[in-house]
This record gives sequence, structure tokens and C-alpha cells, in this order.
Amino acid sequence: MKKALVVDDAKVVRISLGRIMKALGFEVFEAANGALAQEQMQAHNDISVVLLDWNMPVMNGYDFLVALRSDTKHITDPRVIMVTTETGMPSMLKALAAGADEYIMKPFDKEMVMDKLDIVGIAYDK
Repeated sequence: MKKALVVDDAKVVRISLGRIMKALGFEVFEAANGALAQEQMQAHNDISVVLLDWNMPVMNGYDFLVALRSDTKHITDPRVIMVTTETGMPSMLKALAAGADEYIMKPFDKEMVMDKLDIVGIAYDK
């Protein structure tokens, strides 16, 4: 079973994305900030995809992304999809330059998530 990590400080977003990903056949792990996401990545080093918010306390999504892409300890190189309210082009370009694979602007729905998974080449149950 493929694994997904949902990183967002809003519990309702983690629940919503978690339900979508579980319905698509993923085992889902959660983190409320980038520091906790790093712990999850260490505990589960075969995560296929990270759904990542930008604005979070402790460690934001951008800082987590930079740290993730510089870390070579993972078995897989997970795809990272930013799921955020940061809608400006400079933010998108910054995230993509740091190693994000795709970008979803909140609010989102299941079809949007499926489309982005298709784009980044992550298979899921249909």
C-alpha cells in the first residue's frame, strides 16, 4: 500500500485530505507542522507523496520542503504537492524551485487531488 503524509496545522484539513487519500487507497500519516512531518518521514521513510501546507507554526511547509529535498536518508523520493492558501505566483515559483512537484490552492476537492496525483505520476485506486 502506498503511503501519504498530510501536513497541515488545521485538523479539519488533515481529516479532509486524509479521507480523500484513504479513499484512493493510501495509508495516511499526519503532521500538524514541518517539525512533526520530519519525525513522520523518519518513522516512515517510504512515503510516496506529501500533501503540504505552507503556513504552519514551529516549521512552515517551505522550510520542511527545503529540508526534505536536502535529506538523502529516505528510501523513496516522495512527490510533494503544496496544498495552501498561498496563491501568488512568487510563492508558487518559490515552492516549485525548492522541489515541490505540484500546487493545489485551497479550497480543494477529491478531483483536484486526483488530477495532481496523475500529473506527478502517483497511481491510486479508482
